Amino acid sequence: MTIYLVGAGPGDPKLLTVRGAELLAATEVVVFDRLAQPSLLDQAPRDAERICVGKAPGNVVMHQDDINRLLVERGHRGQHVVRLKGGDPFIFGRGGEEAAALSLANVTYEIVPGVSSALAAPAYAGIPATLRHVALSVTIVTGHEDEAGPNSVNWEDLAGVGGTIVVLMGAKRIGAIATRLLSGGLPADTPVCVVVNGTTPTQTTIPSTLGEIGSITFPAPAAIVIGQVAAHALPWFNLS
Repeated sequence: MTIYLVGAGPGDPKLLTVRGAELLAATEVVVFDRLAQPSLLDQAPRDAERICVGKAPGNVVMHQDDINRLLVERGHRGQHVVRLKGGDPFIFGRGGEEAAALSLANVTYEIVPGVSSALAAPAYAGIPATLRHVALSVTIVTGHEDEAGPNSVNWEDLAGVGGTIVVLMGAKRIGAIATRLLSGGLPADTPVCVVVNGTTPTQTTIPSTLGEIGSITFPAPAAIVIGQVAAHALPWFNLS
């Protein structure tokens, strides 16, 4: 059988792809993350095994190496397994690591892309990631990084790239991130919009600027949109 690395989408269960829903409805095992909407599990057969491997700050249910071993083990058993990952499995979802582990163990797998919150959360806030004459590119970057590591983000250089910057997993570090982007030359009045719980009924948007965002506290999950497009929001979702 096959291990299916399925993107669960950004939050709204209806944004799961048709392929993802087909696989979920036929699966024997669902291995799911914290950000996968719980209601999606209802689409799996009643007798399907459900295994939570979610990670949250200070609360890791299962480490990544153990998740990799679990998937390999179930693959060798010949089970139909849906690995349900929030957003898209290959955008900060560690899907690449899991695919590599499966490949090394000669376990057949399939990648099922999902709608990433990096684009969906701004869209649900009415913010176009790109906009003619305003932003011709978008950079998606993690705010959760090992700053001492060899591949840490060079925020100062990123400030000079232009276009839109979307930061995921940056709620706790946005002050430090903003300081470094300012040091890289982005103006303090650069528009910023934080989209919390994007695409869900509890979605909240927080407009700000690069110079002020560091003084604002907001919860995760959040997509932080930095750039001129953040000033062009056309709110349409969940309006009262």
